Amino acid sequence: MVGRHVCRRQRPDAALYVGAGKADEIGANLAATDAGLVLFDHELSAVQQRNLGERWGVPVLDRTELILDIFGRRARSHEGKLQVELARLEHLSARLVRGWTHLERQRGGIGVRGGPGEKQIELDRRQLGARVRRLRADLERIRGQRRNRRRSRDRNQAFKVSIVGYTNAGKSTLFNRLTGAGAYAADQLFATLDTLTRRVRLPSGDFIMLSDTVGFVRDLPHQLVDAFEATLEETAEADLLLHVVDASAPDRIDQIAQVERVLAEIGAGDIPVILVHNKIDRCGMEAGNSREGGCGRIGRVALSAATGVGIDGLMAAIAEHCAARRAGSKSGDAITDQRPVASDPDDFGTPDRQASR
Repeated sequence: MVGRHVCRRQRPDAALYVGAGKADEIGANLAATDAGLVLFDHELSAVQQRNLGERWGVPVLDRTELILDIFGRRARSHEGKLQVELARLEHLSARLVRGWTHLERQRGGIGVRGGPGEKQIELDRRQLGARVRRLRADLERIRGQRRNRRRSRDRNQAFKVSIVGYTNAGKSTLFNRLTGAGAYAADQLFATLDTLTRRVRLPSGDFIMLSDTVGFVRDLPHQLVDAFEATLEETAEADLLLHVVDASAPDRIDQIAQVERVLAEIGAGDIPVILVHNKIDRCGMEAGNSREGGCGRIGRVALSAATGVGIDGLMAAIAEHCAARRAGSKSGDAITDQRPVASDPDDFGTPDRQASR
C-alpha cells in the first residue's frame, strides 16, 4: 500500500463518492506513486466506480468486491466455490460492471439469439439470471444433504457445538487443537470457508459434534450472507457456540459486536455462548475461566489455541454445558441462554482457574 486517504463528508457525492476535490488529490497521489489499484472501504455504486476509474485510469474496487475476491481465492470445496460464484453473480447482476459502452447495443434479426431489438444489457441480465438459478438449485441440493446429516446427528442426540468469530481470530487453530483434524489454518483473512465437522470426546466421556465455520467481518456483504446460507445453517442449528475472540486485537470489543450482529441475522442470536479469548500468549493474559453471575455455567475462557494453554478449561466448560443440556432434556426444562455480556468482554470477574496441561 502506497497511500491512504480519509474523506469526511455529510453525504457521499453521487458521481464520485469522495467529491471532485478529493478525487483530484487522490489522482495526484496516484500519479506520484505509480499505484495501479484503488480500494474503497465502502460500497460504491456502478456509476461512481465507472467515473472514478475513468478519471484516474486505474481499476477501482470497493469493499464488497475486495471481500468477494478474497473469498474466491480461499474457496476450496465444490460447495464453497458455488457459494462464492453465486455471491459474485448476484453482486454483478445489480451492477453489470463487465463493461459500459456495449450495454446499449441492440441485437436484431430473426433467429438471432436474444431476439430482434433486444438490448445487450437485457441479454446479460437474462444470462446471469439463468446461471444464478442453476447455482441456487445446486446449493439447495447440498443444503438437503446437510439437513439429512443433521437429522442423523439429532437421532443420535449428539450435542452440537459450532466455532464462530471474527475472521483471523484463530478458529481453525482451535478446531485443530480440539479435534486433531489438521484443517487448513493460516494467519490470513477468511482462511476457512467450508464448514468442517468432527466428533470430539470430552473428559466426561460424552461425545460432541464440533464444527468450524466461516469467519465474519465488519459490514459483511449481504450477498455473502445469502449465498452461504447453507453453511451458516450449521451455526443456527448448534446447541452451543464457541465465540472465539482475538484477545490481542485492539478493536476486539467492536469485533464481538459485529459477530453478534451477524449471529442475530442468521437466527443464532439466542444460542448459549462461551466467549473464548484466544491468543493470550500475544497479550500476557492469564489462562482461566469465569462463571456468569458468579455461580452460573462457565461463560468465558481465556486460552491459547497455538500453545494449548487453557484448553483443558475450555473442555471442562463445554462438558458443563453438555451436562446441563442433557439434564434439561431429561427433566423437560428449557435451557436458559447464558450469553456473556458483550459490553464488558474482558471482565473475567472472579475467575474459575483451572490447571492446564
